[in-house]
Amino acid sequence: MECLAERHSTREFTADPLPLQTLSNLLWAAFGVNREDGRRTAPSARNWQEADIYVFLEEGIYRYDATANRLQSILPGDHRAATGQQDFVSVAPLNLLYVSDLAKMGTAAEADKILYAAADVGFIAQNVYLYCASEGLAAVVRGLVNREELAKTLELRPDQRIILAQTIGYPQ
Repeated sequence: MECLAERHSTREFTADPLPLQTLSNLLWAAFGVNREDGRRTAPSARNWQEADIYVFLEEGIYRYDATANRLQSILPGDHRAATGQQDFVSVAPLNLLYVSDLAKMGTAAEADKILYAAADVGFIAQNVYLYCASEGLAAVVRGLVNREELAKTLELRPDQRIILAQTIGYPQ
């Protein structure tokens, strides 16, 4: 009950980096594998597990590999500012970008794919909020992102859709 009471959105962050173990724990809480059958900490429609988490740090962009619980390097350099138009996105140490791979959703209708993808990312983002509340971290979900620019930067396919971004760090 306490972490639910503490959950809130914050838009003021320090630049202090997150310890690697905190980052690892946060990503596992978000959408990590928590069962031997490969299922995750957040539900996904029909267990499609279509969501990918892109991790924007000062050092570079990574993709979270939930099966191995590790980061895969995508692009070096600080690209945090590309995740949003708000000033705080380049101050906070971590920005997550949630991308849904609609190709993993089979023959479902396009409208259903978008609906399920958005709901599934919402579950993941809420897990991040609750982890942050339990650890004294600040977070905010953002929908205002330059999807076209980010898709080019990440070299996404047309069936990979950027759903939301989430900024995480220590509260100011």
